[in-house]
Amino acid sequence: MIAQQALLPPQSLLADREAEQMGERILIIEDEAAIADALIYALGSEGFEVHWCHLGRDGLDWLQHNPVDLLVLDVGLPDTSGFELCRQIRQFSTVPVMFLTARKEEVDRIVGLEIGADDYVVKPFSPREISARVRAILRRSRGPANGSPAPAEATASLFEHDQQRRRIRYHSHWLDLTRYEYLILSTLLQRPEHVLSREQLMDSAWDDPSANFDRVVDTHIKGIRAKLKRIEPAHDPIVTHRGLGYSLDLSNRQARQ
Repeated sequence: MIAQQALLPPQSLLADREAEQMGERILIIEDEAAIADALIYALGSEGFEVHWCHLGRDGLDWLQHNPVDLLVLDVGLPDTSGFELCRQIRQFSTVPVMFLTARKEEVDRIVGLEIGADDYVVKPFSPREISARVRAILRRSRGPANGSPAPAEATASLFEHDQQRRRIRYHSHWLDLTRYEYLILSTLLQRPEHVLSREQLMDSAWDDPSANFDRVVDTHIKGIRAKLKRIEPAHDPIVTHRGLGYSLDLSNRQARQ
């Protein structure tokens, strides 16, 4: 029955639970029905509401009109590249993205992570592993679970960190950060003036740090610096310690050469 439903995209499958127990909504964009069928069953059994689209263009259209908590995206779609589709999605959405691919090359994993993916899984895989990875990503994306809104916390005079709303202000301007840029910068803010290695930053920002690379951290640091310099061109608060990592300097000194 599930396999027959999966052949009619887009469509939804609720877990065999009461409606009030329904979990977050997952969108799958995958052209192989057998893989989609297995994922629909595994995620549905975990309490997620699952929607499946066979083509990239259908998934993009569905995502633009429906709220989604996480996207499972195949890299090798018949009508477009999953990488290109992710770039289009990032123009209007910060929804967490998990790539599925048959490509094992390191360069493909780096490209996927650099354009904004939260995870990258190589086929073949276990549906149970996907469910576990999905839960881990969603736990991180929810942020801290507090009963009441926490007040925005000022960090020295340069930054203001609103942890409840997961946003950071720099020189009185709110920063437009990607998910990983926010996680990396917030980690540096928690320990200003301390040198944090790339491994420490990966541990704080990624659910599976072993699947990521130093170059990805450097790319996100570059993006953070560019956004900070648009606000205050003469100041670079992020210090590079060659061979060691990065630290945050709150002294408001002039930019380093």
